[in-house]
Amino acid sequence: MKIGYFLSSEEYTPAQLIEQARMAEDAGFDGLWISDHFHPWNDEQGQSAFVWSAIGAVSQVCELPVTTAVTCPTVRIHPAVIAQAAATSAVLLNGRFRLGIGTGEALNEHVLGTVWPTVDVRLEMLEEAVEVMRRLWTEEGFVSHHGKHYTVDTARIYTRPKEPLPIYMSGFGPEATDVAARIADGYITTSPDAELVDRFRTNGGGSKPTQAGFKVSYAPTEAEGIEQAHRIWGNSGLPGELAQVLPSPRHFEQASQLVTKEATAKSVTCGPKADDHVDAFTPYVEAGFDEIYVANMGPHSVDMMNLYRTEVLPELRRRHP
Repeated sequence: MKIGYFLSSEEYTPAQLIEQARMAEDAGFDGLWISDHFHPWNDEQGQSAFVWSAIGAVSQVCELPVTTAVTCPTVRIHPAVIAQAAATSAVLLNGRFRLGIGTGEALNEHVLGTVWPTVDVRLEMLEEAVEVMRRLWTEEGFVSHHGKHYTVDTARIYTRPKEPLPIYMSGFGPEATDVAARIADGYITTSPDAELVDRFRTNGGGSKPTQAGFKVSYAPTEAEGIEQAHRIWGNSGLPGELAQVLPSPRHFEQASQLVTKEATAKSVTCGPKADDHVDAFTPYVEAGFDEIYVANMGPHSVDMMNLYRTEVLPELRRRHP
């Protein structure tokens, strides 16, 4: 089992993301996730750096593999442009890059005025986007594509890695998980759902890698950790498909008023105790994930990294070699 660190583009400045990447390598993490957002979930998070610039900078300060968790190559950015961005990232990272993709959220994708498609159409678009990107990474000469959703006219990516990029796809329900098992090289999710992991593997995923990520709220006290988790990431407690369909940070702030501080305290590991942080991984380990990524909420990243370097990561590796 590999343990990685999750860089939250919604909460931290570009300089903070780069410093966290460097610290994660020093602390002994095995890899990095990085989120891709046009908007944060709410104004309290307050950031939204362009992920491809951040990846380029991260490539210069650490040697860890990087996975986008996740980018949406269908609406806001054409898949041919994502293919170029991902290829450049893979070159900068000397092949240590995996393109994590998903069907996206209206929060980020509606900004050009495009109608937000239904989930079945979004999955159809994503599958065509994967076809476009793989052709641009593998075919010699110029590529043209005239599909249902995308057109590519005599395009060629000149700067690309020697090997085709692996594509990991997120799946938060059965339909998306089945598509991921069929078209992707790996699986991404944020829920310790053993049934979906098994579904991915039995419906075509086989031994392909599976990744999951979650957030903790390190703070000097449990009470402070709960307060900052609830204030900054209360949206994480929203149920169902709200995360995919609400269009703006303002709407997430309104909906998050229904999430109580008590609910946050029950769902998020908060505070400074190493044992609590170790135990937070247990549901994901038991679900059978190959790689687990943890993000921190709030301003105490340095202390969180120190705790993980000295206590949490050694204990996790002792328990799960």
